[in-house]
Amino acid sequence: MHSLVFKNVQVLDGTGAPPFPAQVLLEGKRIAAISPNATPLGVDGARVIDGSGHTLMPGLIESHAHLSFTDIKVSTELGNTPPEEHTLRASACARTLLEHGFTSCVSAASAKPRLDVAVRGAIDAGEIPGPRLLTASPELTVTSGLGDARLSHIYQESFAVVRDGAEGFRRYAREMCRERVDTLKINPSGDTLLPRARSAQTVMTPAEVAAVCNVARAHGRRVAAHARSAESVKLCVRHGVQIIYHANLADEEACDVLEAHKDSVFVAPTIGWIVSILERGPDFGRACEAQERRTLESELEATVKTMRALKHRGVRVLPGGDYGFAWNPNGSNARDLEHFVKLLGFSPMEAIMAATRFGAQLMMNEQLGQVRPGYLADLLLVRGDPLEDVRILQDKECLLAVVKDGVLCSYRGT
Repeated sequence: MHSLVFKNVQVLDGTGAPPFPAQVLLEGKRIAAISPNATPLGVDGARVIDGSGHTLMPGLIESHAHLSFTDIKVSTELGNTPPEEHTLRASACARTLLEHGFTSCVSAASAKPRLDVAVRGAIDAGEIPGPRLLTASPELTVTSGLGDARLSHIYQESFAVVRDGAEGFRRYAREMCRERVDTLKINPSGDTLLPRARSAQTVMTPAEVAAVCNVARAHGRRVAAHARSAESVKLCVRHGVQIIYHANLADEEACDVLEAHKDSVFVAPTIGWIVSILERGPDFGRACEAQERRTLESELEATVKTMRALKHRGVRVLPGGDYGFAWNPNGSNARDLEHFVKLLGFSPMEAIMAATRFGAQLMMNEQLGQVRPGYLADLLLVRGDPLEDVRILQDKECLLAVVKDGVLCSYRGT
């Protein structure tokens, strides 16, 4: 069994307690012991890394990953990419997330039916580097919904699978369970800048949502939903959806429903996508028109207001910003922590806990997300103090070491 000791580090353990000086012993995949710096800690043959007073903290957890969204400009690029090349590009994105400190991620959708499953298998087998991954189906949408790129004269594929009616959704959900995805993804609402179905619109029927949720329960899976409109949020929670993405237009009643189910529901607003498209979208031909920008600014304002309210109500609001677009590329995911602090009223500690301790709950693995004896050794050694400036987690050069399952995936020295 391999052993690794980090000495002379400030341990930010993910519990909310202030950092403290210590040594940390890893044995195999787990944290074996934590000891004050003054007490020698180690075993014969262990590798010792002197942290030089830097921060040792849990690995980050991405709640809205799109490993197969390969920094695209338009969604139809995903449909046009052959599966062989697409798998290689998704594998490269997995490496990118790990290199940027994300040791776990929950997929918010796969661009093709088995892409997530194939990448997960290769990561678990040690064939490619990447975070531990909970996989997802493609996004299940309705005709004219988000992800339906078809035209009446052209069959154009995008990132979603189009079905209509409860039976169509039920059958495809069962097929995805057969393929061993962890999460079934549905698109019950419209989306920002989608002319045929805007964010305030709810486009799936209760019967369609219920069909997917019933399949998930029967097969021991979870359901995640692209739910921007207030009605779609209420519809999803009513039928047992556990992961609500966006929720930015949730009204008072929808917030009440989320609060009532706060022990079983997670919300990830994906604020990073809106911020980034406003900042950089015009560089890629997006968000150029004045009306588009007003729409985006209005949704950003609504997101800030809603997420501040949900945080106050004790709902678990997690970072995860829909990264995987040209203006919002994979690897920049830690920007969400800055957005949580600057826009949503989180302290740096609260933002880090949302991306570690509460992210572990989303991963359904309570042995992740904290630096504690017996927990899985997914760790970051960070130059400096992220509680002083959470933005340092965006700088790969500040990630002196990335450890997953007790294995040193990268090390820059101290």
